[in-house]
Amino acid sequence: MTTSDGLQMARECDAKGIRTIGVITKIDIMDKGTNAKRMIEGKDVGLRLGFIGIKNRSQQDIIDRIPVKVAIEKEQLYFSTHPVYSSMP
Repeated sequence: MTTSDGLQMARECDAKGIRTIGVITKIDIMDKGTNAKRMIEGKDVGLRLGFIGIKNRSQQDIIDRIPVKVAIEKEQLYFSTHPVYSSMP
């Protein structure tokens, strides 16, 4: 993640990382045994405003017309029960 195109572009506009908020998307489909804890905690890339992880709606949720409200509830359940993320703010 530290070499992502988005972070590279952000560094061009905000070299010190004081105006950039990092967003880690699709956090729920990371390879088994991995997580984004170090990134969210700012241990890999320092951003003054930090990072946030999100669980996107799946394509199947979109096809099934799952309401955004329900998707948000699923995201909250995912983070509140995850063995790593549930202990993070």
